[in-house]
Amino acid sequence: MTASLEQLRRCHFAVDLGAARTRVYVKGAGLVVDQPSAAAVNTRTGALIAVGEFAEKMTGRTPDYIRVVRPVSGGTVVDIEMAQRMLRHLLGDKIRRQLRYKPRLRAAACTPHDADPLAQRATIETLVGLGARRVELVDTLTAAAIGCGLPVERPEATMIMVCGAAATQVAVLSLGAIVTAERVPVGGVAVDHAIVQHLRHQHELILPSQSVRPLQLALSGNGLSPHGPSSTEIHGRDVATGLARCVQVDTAAVRDAIETPLTAVLDGIGRVLRNCPPDLVADLADRGIMMVGGSALLPGFDQMLREATGMPVHIADRPDICAAQGLGMMLEGRIQPLELNPISA
Repeated sequence: MTASLEQLRRCHFAVDLGAARTRVYVKGAGLVVDQPSAAAVNTRTGALIAVGEFAEKMTGRTPDYIRVVRPVSGGTVVDIEMAQRMLRHLLGDKIRRQLRYKPRLRAAACTPHDADPLAQRATIETLVGLGARRVELVDTLTAAAIGCGLPVERPEATMIMVCGAAATQVAVLSLGAIVTAERVPVGGVAVDHAIVQHLRHQHELILPSQSVRPLQLALSGNGLSPHGPSSTEIHGRDVATGLARCVQVDTAAVRDAIETPLTAVLDGIGRVLRNCPPDLVADLADRGIMMVGGSALLPGFDQMLREATGMPVHIADRPDICAAQGLGMMLEGRIQPLELNPISA
């Protein structure tokens, strides 16, 4: 990790390309971009119409010749050219002009823990297309742990859970490295899909695609906890007639629908703990789990984990930007690695 930190200190900007949002940290300027990973394209001319927030608002509301695309899926770039075009517009002319004059421009980027070489190569090519002469890759788990203030460089166990849109990553870190990790293909999108399917099957209601995260409509108050409201009002389209309709939804039934995909996350935590050395598991009994990522804000999710694991569960102050903050701290040189000098004979 020492060599990587030395290389990261030479980087000029860092990018966290997520399935839901893209964040860019510029050295000396801080977090300059925090926008949805979406772009609207005119299929007739190939012109880029909008990116970020405006493009996301156009989802489901455009004519046939305008298509809203997401060039990042599951933390992996699936459309390199579109990702480059999206990043250029998100950065803007002023920031790109500042970066262009940097000698030997270097960049850093987050990648999922189990990213294969092709996924890593796609991320590198995306940033090389923006002018970077060299790209350093950082594990999302390590960057998020540093960003939320966990002492990852110490010989003590710290457990982090990155709750993303497409997947959830769980890991135990010690001495600046990942001891054991697990990636579960369940995230915020799976939770949203569970709520949509519940409303369709139980109430014959189709939620509009522009409902900006269905769980925010279906859950209110304390959400997953039983202390929340007993019912909530949902607006949508009737499956049979196609007309607008409003129904009262029992939040207890919604909680049951949500808990089904989240049980896979509990299984992933169990596998990580079983593969972890007993001494580190003993540390985790006191320290517990730190939750980061946008889906960590799902109401009542932390309480569900506490009851299932019996360990303390904490949510970071700004869970959605922890990975970008961690990259920024490494770029600015705020992280000091633990020096391990070899013992001479």
